[in-house]
Amino acid sequence: MGKVLGVIPARYGSTRFPGKVLAKIGTYPMIRYVYEAAKQAKGLDHLVIATDDERVREAVEAFGGECLMTSEEHKSGTDRLAEVAEYYKDYDILVNIQGDEPGIEPELIDGVARMKIENPDWEMTTAARPFKPGEDPLQPNRVKVVMTRSGRALYFSRSLIPFPRNKVDRPVYLHLGIYAYQRDFLMRFHTLPASGLEDAESLEQLRALENDHSIGVFITEASLPGVDTPEDLAAITGIFKSKGLLR
Repeated sequence: MGKVLGVIPARYGSTRFPGKVLAKIGTYPMIRYVYEAAKQAKGLDHLVIATDDERVREAVEAFGGECLMTSEEHKSGTDRLAEVAEYYKDYDILVNIQGDEPGIEPELIDGVARMKIENPDWEMTTAARPFKPGEDPLQPNRVKVVMTRSGRALYFSRSLIPFPRNKVDRPVYLHLGIYAYQRDFLMRFHTLPASGLEDAESLEQLRALENDHSIGVFITEASLPGVDTPEDLAAITGIFKSKGLLR
């Protein structure tokens, strides 16, 4: 079994919420909550935060986290992850943990890593959960996924899938933005032929599917929302306060 590296990409320049990884939730920056949750995952052999900004590096090192400076030119978290892999060559599986999900559960990280280890022929694994009552699956920023019986992804979409032409007792699954990659696949991901599906939906993972690679989907029941906007930050702060997680 190969060694597993957890990587938290933490880009400072978010389009909708610049500097959000350093936004405070209580007295801690958001990235600290992500790091401390990921440190509790039993399936990671090592954990590092990858950033492009000295302000993030300083904040991470101030709370005792390990931080690697990476290029400012990366267009995606996958590109940043591939640069990290160049520095950490003795890890066979790399888990991309979103830096804007302060409520991520260690069990979710372990589940995605374990699924990748148990299915070495699947180049990637990710996660999903059923939509909850009151959540709107029609929102295009909430990505949906459908899977085979064995848990391999069939398709990801911003549209509602499956389309409910007939009423069936089947949940709609919300895709969660965590990925585990086989190292050699990660290093050649950017060389895959261009994907019309990826361009149409603006979903990078569709490039893997369109080029006949497999993505396993770990199903979880509980997951706190990520942070895309200041309004999301206020919402997660309220949730943390109600659960006694605010630091």
